[in-house]
Amino acid sequence: MEAGCCGKLGNARTVIVPMSWCASSGRYLGIACLLAAVGAPSGVIAFQQKIAQQNAGNASTPKVGDSKVNPKDGLRYVWIPPGTFTAGCSPGDKECYEDETPVRKITLTKGFWLGQTEVTQAAFEKVMVYNPSVIEGPDYPVDSVSWVEADVYCRAIGGRLPSEAEWEYAARGGTNSARYGNLDDIAWYVKNSGFTSHPVAKKKPNAYGLYDMLGNVVEWTYTWYWVQHNQENINPTGPSTAEYKELRGGGWWDNPDLVRASYRIRLETTDLDFDIGFRCATN
Repeated sequence: MEAGCCGKLGNARTVIVPMSWCASSGRYLGIACLLAAVGAPSGVIAFQQKIAQQNAGNASTPKVGDSKVNPKDGLRYVWIPPGTFTAGCSPGDKECYEDETPVRKITLTKGFWLGQTEVTQAAFEKVMVYNPSVIEGPDYPVDSVSWVEADVYCRAIGGRLPSEAEWEYAARGGTNSARYGNLDDIAWYVKNSGFTSHPVAKKKPNAYGLYDMLGNVVEWTYTWYWVQHNQENINPTGPSTAEYKELRGGGWWDNPDLVRASYRIRLETTDLDFDIGFRCATN
């Protein structure tokens, strides 16, 4: 009997199909087959270790300002250097919520590559062979995507979703402010979006050259949502499991108080909406 693959998304029924069908398109079948191709949780760990070993053999060390195109999705990724920053409610920020405190110092000992833009619909369709977006356009960020789909995509292009610490560190761009610039200049949000998302990279980037870290679509992270009380952390990963995954950045229909570097959102892994997207990281 031929080996099969299976997958489940939201309230959809579990799909079990022969491996030979994995070339077929379709949202649920495509996810099932990509999950089978990448592997079970133990396979994911092995996959990440393989990538780490490959990167360890690279002779050159990237620096701030370096970028490269990932041939698998055609998107540009920029280098985020290692460093230390203060996470949580920014100094003087009067719009913070309770779960943005206490502020804590976080050290990331390893640099990483992060998508210069949110994953576009053209890139998503190239990799996943379908487009789930409600607001359509090849240069628009993919929307209506669950954490499950975002995770599969990032692993399929040789990467991963960023942790919440990596996301906030990159979003701040070396600043300790709630936003890395004037909100109207850097973000699409409820007061300037016209109640729709927009093509990526149309607003000003932060100091790392990252576009739309605030606004446009809300972005999934890899981290399970938690309330952290530690004051000092080195490469924090969060809990091994929890009820919700964390999202960051605010979106095109959010009020200004939600479009800040430290604002935290939580949803279940199969939740999706037309203002939710993501970007990938690679080691």
